[in-house]
Amino acid sequence: MDINKTIKSLQKKLYTVKLFDTAKEAADYIDSQIDGRVVGFGDSRTMIDMELYKRLSAHNEVHDPYQGKDNDEFLEIAKKTLTTEVFLTSVNAMAETGEMVNIDGTGNRVAGSLFGHEKVYFIVSTNKIEPDLQSAIDRARNVAAPKNSMKYDLPTPCVASGGEKCFDCKSPERICNAMVLYLRKMNDIEDVEIVLINEEMGF
Repeated sequence: MDINKTIKSLQKKLYTVKLFDTAKEAADYIDSQIDGRVVGFGDSRTMIDMELYKRLSAHNEVHDPYQGKDNDEFLEIAKKTLTTEVFLTSVNAMAETGEMVNIDGTGNRVAGSLFGHEKVYFIVSTNKIEPDLQSAIDRARNVAAPKNSMKYDLPTPCVASGGEKCFDCKSPERICNAMVLYLRKMNDIEDVEIVLINEEMGF
């Protein structure tokens, strides 16, 4: 993993990039940057572990679908995240060449990362960095997606195998319904910032 190469590649693709040694430093930075805004969250184990909902909701209006009590409330909140001023999420994998990969089941996480906001933050730990795009796709499919399925204890072959790999199953509960490749910053989002954390987090 070459962090410096990754940062330079991301910057060439017009992303703003900040690197932090610890999740605590990254959380402090994000907390200091977002104040008095309407904020939407995409699903992210990294963001959960950083307790960003608790921190940001103290001085922002934060919409996090996973605060919903049931699926109906989840969907209601998820729709609100699509039109917030700021959107935060993570990715399943990142390439040293500057591309990023996300797999989604419902679609709110990838939809919110592509359009409709003044600013988008991708909060990414460096253990998700792979040498090239194909390796990043492989990580997203065969490492991140099975672990994410295990988080929800879904009745899918990847969970039954202990998170071994993706089986491209036909289960109605599968979460691998869309894969988005971020090749470059989206045109109509003023600023897309990558917050890199140099420790192992998330899936």
